[in-house]
Amino acid sequence: MAANEIRTVGVIGAGQMGNGIAHVFAQHGYEVLLNDVDEARIDDAIARISKNMDRQVAKGLMTPEDKAAALARIRKCTDLAELGKCDLIIESATENERIKAEIFASLAPHLAPHTILTTNTSSISITRLAAATDRPERFMGLHFMNPVPVMKLVELIRGIATDDETYQTMRKVVDSIGKTAASAEDFPAFIVNRILLPMINEAVYTLYEGVGTVESIDKAMKLGANHPMGPLELADFIGLDTCLAIMNVLHDGLADTKYRPCPLLVKYVEAGWLGRKTGRGFYDYRGETPVPTR
Repeated sequence: MAANEIRTVGVIGAGQMGNGIAHVFAQHGYEVLLNDVDEARIDDAIARISKNMDRQVAKGLMTPEDKAAALARIRKCTDLAELGKCDLIIESATENERIKAEIFASLAPHLAPHTILTTNTSSISITRLAAATDRPERFMGLHFMNPVPVMKLVELIRGIATDDETYQTMRKVVDSIGKTAASAEDFPAFIVNRILLPMINEAVYTLYEGVGTVESIDKAMKLGANHPMGPLELADFIGLDTCLAIMNVLHDGLADTKYRPCPLLVKYVEAGWLGRKTGRGFYDYRGETPVPTR
C-alpha cells in the first residue's frame, strides 16, 4: 500500500503516547480514530490534545483554524471492530506483551486486507507480536518518542516477516508528519532504549548505593553531561513501571547481568510510586514544586 493511500489512522490506547500520536496525525491531515476501553480516558486525551494545541497556537506553530480542523479529524472509538476500516493502525497500549498480542488477535477478524498494523512498543519483539496477527508481512514497529508532538524521532523496526513495501510506506508516512525516521533491528529495546534505559537504571543504582542524592545525580548529569533532564527526573517522566518493563525485556532477552533492574526501581514500582502520572516517584509532585522522595 502506498503512503499517499493512507488516509485513516487508528490509534489504540489514549494514554500519554496514544494521545500524542493522535495529535500529530490529525495535525498533518489524517483522519484519526482514537480507541480505548475507557471512553472517559478518550475524552481526557482529546482535552489534553486541545490544550497542547493551544500551546502551539500561542507559539505561532498553528492557527486557531488549523487547531479546530485538526480536532475535528479525531473521532472517539471504543470498539476495536470500528478500526477495521482504517488504512493504518498504531497500537499504543500498555507495555505488556500479552495485552498487545490479545489486542492484535482481537483485531484480526475486522481488518481490511490492505490495513498496515504497527506497534509503538518501546522494547518488545516485533517478530513475536507479528506472529499474533494475520498479516506479519504488513506489521512493524513504529516507536515514537515522548512527548510525541515535540520529539522528532521515530524508530522503524522490521520484524523478520515485514515486507519491503510496508517498510517503505511507513518511512514515507513518518516523513509526512514531519518526523525523522531511524531504522533499528528487532533486538530488545531497539536503539534509543537499549542505550537510554541502562543509563537510567545505573542512575538508580547510584542512588541505591548512596553515591549521590536524587538532586546531586540529576544535577551532575544536567550540568556535567549537558542533558536537558536528569536521569531520575526523566525516569519519573517516562513512568517507573515502563522503565522497569523495558529493563526486564533487556535482562530476559539478552541474558546479561548488566541489564539487571535495580532493586530500588523494583521497590518504587511495587509501592505504586510510578513518577509524574501517580504524583510520586523519585520526586514528589503533589506540592507546588517537586521535591525528592528519598
